[in-house]
Amino acid sequence: MFMGTGSDVGKSLIVAGLCRALSNRGLSVAPFKPQNMSNNAAITQDGGEIGRAQALQARAARRAPVTAMNPVLLKPEGETGSQVVVRGRRRASLSARQYWADRAQLLPEVLDAFRDLSESADYVLVEGAGSASEVNLRSGDIANFGFARAADIPVVLIGDIHRGGVIASIVGTLAVIDPEDAKLVRASLINRFFGDPALFETGKAFLETRTGLPCLGPVPHFNRAARLPAEDALALANYSGGQGAFHIAVPRLPRIANFDDLDPLRAEPGVTLTLVQPGEPIPRQADLVLLPGSKATRADLAALQAQGWDGDIRAHHRVGGLVLGICGGYQMLGRTIADPEGIEGAPGTSEGLGLLDLHTVLTPVKQLRSEAAIHVASGKPLTGYHMHMGLTEGADRARPFAHVGAAPEGAVSADGRVMGTYLHGLFSADDFRRAFLGKAASADLAYEAEIEEVLDGLAEHLEKHLDIDELLALAIPSKV
Repeated sequence: MFMGTGSDVGKSLIVAGLCRALSNRGLSVAPFKPQNMSNNAAITQDGGEIGRAQALQARAARRAPVTAMNPVLLKPEGETGSQVVVRGRRRASLSARQYWADRAQLLPEVLDAFRDLSESADYVLVEGAGSASEVNLRSGDIANFGFARAADIPVVLIGDIHRGGVIASIVGTLAVIDPEDAKLVRASLINRFFGDPALFETGKAFLETRTGLPCLGPVPHFNRAARLPAEDALALANYSGGQGAFHIAVPRLPRIANFDDLDPLRAEPGVTLTLVQPGEPIPRQADLVLLPGSKATRADLAALQAQGWDGDIRAHHRVGGLVLGICGGYQMLGRTIADPEGIEGAPGTSEGLGLLDLHTVLTPVKQLRSEAAIHVASGKPLTGYHMHMGLTEGADRARPFAHVGAAPEGAVSADGRVMGTYLHGLFSADDFRRAFLGKAASADLAYEAEIEEVLDGLAEHLEKHLDIDELLALAIPSKV
């Protein structure tokens, strides 16, 4: 199990790279995260949803993603509550206080999921959540040492040297955690090193002497990791990029979901993608305004309106600009969004942007399925997935964005400049993306192939800088 001294120390990336490295060695390997918190999710082979990081790790392991890889997924819906997804299915929406009080009851299901994976893999690589030193959250924990103790599995503690203070973070974590928890820690691992690794030899020797544990690494920073889909919203702080002539503006909604939809667009050399931060206007020079997915559509619509972005979007459309909404963004483009059962908050109806003649009613049943579709305007095939609650109907549905089999999907305005779809992941399809972007698209970018190349490169990077045989020697047979 890989735990971190803090959030965003590279746990997900280390596990993904090791999944590919072990798979390259001919081993059967599976990723596992007992509890994850993210609004970036992926559809699984068994019809549920898991965190995007575990789906990427499964891909690195060359395995189909299944719900057992992330048995508890928390999807924040507001400042103090989340949708609780257990084994891929929405179970409830709970306040943080309610969830933390009851989470220990989920441990048997977490252990069952771990057992399922253990029976089908030579190695299961477990990723912890957040910081292993949050002793205030230790009681009832199922994400870090609560799980590790229950499963009786060894732990590698990861620290991020680029943040500074990595020696203190490793030693300090071991000092504050429960002594019985500390007995499970078998090694530390230093991640994200810049410069000459030989400069850390003294620090490595100090850590080994002070902790009595081997220190693995340091692992130098792997720059190409920026090409991989990110899960944590922390990645959005520096998400804007590109110098291309085609300008895409994306309002950063407070509860933005599945923002990896944007990754293939950001990778296009002919595109400039601007993630518009709160307090900033939508750039007038934008060619396309893209409204992304949202975990709380009505609340994010209210936030969009409070920023004045609704007026910016209408003005953009009036002067001939394009508008595309995906999932929650699609719902916002309609005339109304009704939540009669209070699924996302207080029951009620919100006035949408009115750029599409549509009305949406939120429903408690979440639609989760992978899709193969044909884009109507270009005739190009695309693949994507549905992950939404709500039914959308109206006159503009007569002009669908795509067809899934014989069924219409999404909607397009009469002038053709406002489009909406429930399909996440659509821009990963190279032919469709090139047709949609026109001259702004590169004929050379093969997005999915590039992801595979980066995963292979990450595996080679870890093979070079980690003694993986030493790491595997720490593993033990599952006792769950």
